[in-house]
Amino acid sequence: MSGLVPIRRVALYARVSTRDKDQDPEVQLVPLREYVAARGWEAVEYVDYAPAGDLAHRTAWRSLLADGARRRFDLLIVWKLDRAFRSTLDALSTLRELEHRSVGFASLTQPELDTTSPTGRLVFTILSAVAEMERSLIADRVREGMKLAASRGAKIGRPKVTDRPTFVRKWPAVHAQVLAGTLSQRKAARDLKIGVATLKRMLDADASQLQKEVLLIAPVSSLSRA
Repeated sequence: MSGLVPIRRVALYARVSTRDKDQDPEVQLVPLREYVAARGWEAVEYVDYAPAGDLAHRTAWRSLLADGARRRFDLLIVWKLDRAFRSTLDALSTLRELEHRSVGFASLTQPELDTTSPTGRLVFTILSAVAEMERSLIADRVREGMKLAASRGAKIGRPKVTDRPTFVRKWPAVHAQVLAGTLSQRKAARDLKIGVATLKRMLDADASQLQKEVLLIAPVSSLSRA
């Protein structure tokens, strides 16, 4: 870490998936503390006990990002890249945000991943290009897959509410109870697991269709009486 960014205060981040004995954050924190102490930097620690993708329970990570946005530290150091990020794309997105705040990043066991050094910046530039290419390739594959599925008659996207097996099974009885006034629309919507507004639209559509059928039948009835 060459110090292209003036460093005084450092954030140390550690994460383990559980609180089991073999998942001790001190394994990560001890070498991080030693590294920082040897350079005379002031450190603040953030520790999470959650999987990388469980952002809801990574409260320390959210606090760290908020402090980074306020420029409360100059450098973020982790023991290893996967302790902080879910994927390469996640890492690059977060590091761009930190860079906008003039906050550096370094991985202790991966010295090539250090945004405060020329070599580290080059590595991240290359990773950004690779990630962008990967994102484009994934998007192309998805589009081609959707075209192929559509050409074979497959339905694209989420199934309609009315196509769900639970809805199909419950709708006739619920519909009859609503029309009979023995079941409220709010309770019916809950039973069908749909919104009240969606239920109202369906009932209105049924009523409109019924009215059309009555209008079609009426002339026929008049002719038969004549």
